[in-house]
Amino acid sequence: MEQLEKGNKKLLNAWAFYDWANSVYSLVITSSIFPLYFGYLFTKENPNIILFGESIKATALISFVTAFAFLSVAILSPILSGIADYLGNKKRFMQFFCYLGAFSCIGLYWFTKENVIFGICCFYSGLLGFWGSLVYYNSYLSDIAFTEQHDGLSAKGFSLGYVGSVVLLLICLVFILSKEGAAALEAMKLSFVFTGIWWLAFSQYTFYYLPKGNKNNNPINFSIFFNGFKELKKVQVLFFKDEVLKKFLFAFFVYSMAVQTVMLVATYFGEQEINWATPQQKTSGLIISILVIQIVAVFGAIMTSKLASKFGNIKTLILINSIWIFICIGAFFVTEPVQFYATAAIVGLVMGGIQSLSRSTFSKLIPETKDTTSFFSFYDVAEKIGIVIGMLIYGFIDQITGSMRNAILFLVIFFATGVFLLYRTLKVQK
Repeated sequence: MEQLEKGNKKLLNAWAFYDWANSVYSLVITSSIFPLYFGYLFTKENPNIILFGESIKATALISFVTAFAFLSVAILSPILSGIADYLGNKKRFMQFFCYLGAFSCIGLYWFTKENVIFGICCFYSGLLGFWGSLVYYNSYLSDIAFTEQHDGLSAKGFSLGYVGSVVLLLICLVFILSKEGAAALEAMKLSFVFTGIWWLAFSQYTFYYLPKGNKNNNPINFSIFFNGFKELKKVQVLFFKDEVLKKFLFAFFVYSMAVQTVMLVATYFGEQEINWATPQQKTSGLIISILVIQIVAVFGAIMTSKLASKFGNIKTLILINSIWIFICIGAFFVTEPVQFYATAAIVGLVMGGIQSLSRSTFSKLIPETKDTTSFFSFYDVAEKIGIVIGMLIYGFIDQITGSMRNAILFLVIFFATGVFLLYRTLKVQK
């Protein structure tokens, strides 16, 4: 097939469509049905898991496993990104992680109380696949789109992801809410299978049109592993020469730590900390709040793109981080379902915006280079190490105090620091 030129509309749409394919993982596995299923396995009355003879709170274990998965991505992605840029075949690496994540979702069907270790392994490899594929996906943005297209295209990708994931969630809910008891749990497990199949099927459209990468004629030999480090070393030299880029990445590292932690634990928080009248109200209430977040996030991503075009990317990110501070403070006092719904709507408004604008801002700041994957691996490592720290802190506070509410309040510090660091970036940019 003939390779489409940079800026080609069909190529841009194919790239954005990967968000449609893979965002079902974020919604079904990370945010909605898997946390609900996990909550039915390990209830508020029996919250502990016996693992290797030790008792540990189930929600804390999820935090620790999540942190370990992100640490794995942070270690692997710079090495693999450097190798991908050296060989010029990053699409193959993206496909590998995509398929790893999709088949891991299918494997979650066999996650039961009697099969905890296998289930946790699938949960771990699903995270690894999802976030590993995003390293390469994000790096394509600079390759396929011109600078002036970045904000709009990034927002379009996130918007497609939110819409696509809602479509699959609604399909899953038809199966789940029409059943009760063991049949409902079986329907939840089937939704994990649907997620993997959706991700596999729709990603093919993206893979069909995306180029392999910037083609290199470098020889393949034993030193390829070290060549990956050489690529990173070259990028590091360029990276730290640019004050704006360097300061932005530090700011992103701090506030992303808080954003991703909130996204990863929000449903577990709702399941454990909100006063639901009945189990049925809890299930429907959590699903409603998740749908609210997803739908509002579409408008949030589009609105943020427009604000950035008018006031600039950094100023807009300062505003969004400031809103996040008030969200976390407010969440500490949320106990009733109606309060949880209102908080979910505000979270949705800023969640899509901060993700899409952070990605497009970084893509604008990196210099003209063929090593886009290596540059984005720095971005990815900053995000993943931040998540590791955030999830570990969150998990320890949850385990020690017995309440996720105390951990949410702690995240205010990260958002406030993010505002300060973004303000420093703005001063250097001027």
